[in-house]
Amino acid sequence: MLEKNNLEYEKVVLIGIVSREQDEEKLKEYLDELEFLTYTAGGEVQKRFSQKLDMPNPKTFIGTGKMEEVRLYVSENEIGTAIFDDELSPAQQKNIEKILQCKVLDRTNLILDIFAQRAQTSYARTQVELAQYQYLLPRLAGMWTHLERQRGGIGMRGPGETEIETDRRIVRDKIALLKKKLETIDKQMEVQRGNRGQLVRVALVGYTNVGKSTLMNVISKSKVFAENKLFATLDTTVRKVVIRNLPFLLTDTVGFIRKLPTQLVESFKSTLDEVREADLLLHVVDISHPNFEEHIASVNQTLSEIKGADKPTLMVFNKIDNYVAEQIEEDDLMTERTESHYTLDDWRNTWMNRLGDNVLFISALNKENMEEFRRKVYEAVREIHITRFPYNNFLYPEYDTYGEEEE
Repeated sequence: MLEKNNLEYEKVVLIGIVSREQDEEKLKEYLDELEFLTYTAGGEVQKRFSQKLDMPNPKTFIGTGKMEEVRLYVSENEIGTAIFDDELSPAQQKNIEKILQCKVLDRTNLILDIFAQRAQTSYARTQVELAQYQYLLPRLAGMWTHLERQRGGIGMRGPGETEIETDRRIVRDKIALLKKKLETIDKQMEVQRGNRGQLVRVALVGYTNVGKSTLMNVISKSKVFAENKLFATLDTTVRKVVIRNLPFLLTDTVGFIRKLPTQLVESFKSTLDEVREADLLLHVVDISHPNFEEHIASVNQTLSEIKGADKPTLMVFNKIDNYVAEQIEEDDLMTERTESHYTLDDWRNTWMNRLGDNVLFISALNKENMEEFRRKVYEAVREIHITRFPYNNFLYPEYDTYGEEEE
């Protein structure tokens, strides 16, 4: 990969609002994530703008005064792109582009752009293309700026509306074609899944950039692309893994994210079939992220949408090497102890304690606690296997009955 200083990054400003649904702290967190998304897509954030509003302005998303402030900054600093944290309506996007005279994107468009960059296989590219066309369809009218003069009247009757309608029909036909293509590929993949025999299927799920691909590489000794960027992995990867003498299939899936565009959930449902058909889920969590509990909730919500929430699950808290609890001095009697001051042992005694043995703390990068991880996965897979094939019980004894495995 090229280093950051060797790349020419686009100048970008971020815009969000503090509303009844999200306070300033929540907005800051969302904008931090949006900045990471922007960096992943190839942009460099120059400034953030925010405004307190009960609800977004239906015409320009933010108020006129704040919009003028953004316009001055954009023109004075030669900003190429303005990115909004929430999805813009076609009318809002058109109005904002007229005022700012620069490229205007929302979170959905940005995520679609990253997915388009990351898609490697024909299957992933088809899914992304379908999501892009579904996003584009209602926005076509605003894109035909060269037809603005054709408003009717003498000498002004032209093909403007017809051309837009023609274009909409082309896009609708393309969407139908892509859906058919996905159906064909789905059937092929269903046959492939059927040919995998009766091996237990384990799927890695979790928020984006929590270390699923790194963990996949450690367990399966494979070389799945892993990078400290959002959505580094887009294509589903399946590997056969053997712990002790117990074989199973391990799947690395696309990461989830908050405010995930509905178009992507729809078009990637077929990719998430791997999750739906899994026998065991390994829910990987970045314990070092200050808002990891919200990430867990987002993943659980997406799992519910694809009907995968009721599966046996191991919670794997990764990146313990990055976890640092805030300290309170002994003579500090004013500071109130919060979750940010919890040690890993403190976390074990919170709601995680109710999960029993289904909790693991590891570092995939530094391979910390990997022996315990292998033991827990072995026992969970063995339980599923001998339930399915009781007569195979003697083939796979309990993990601790083996001699020490050489690392």
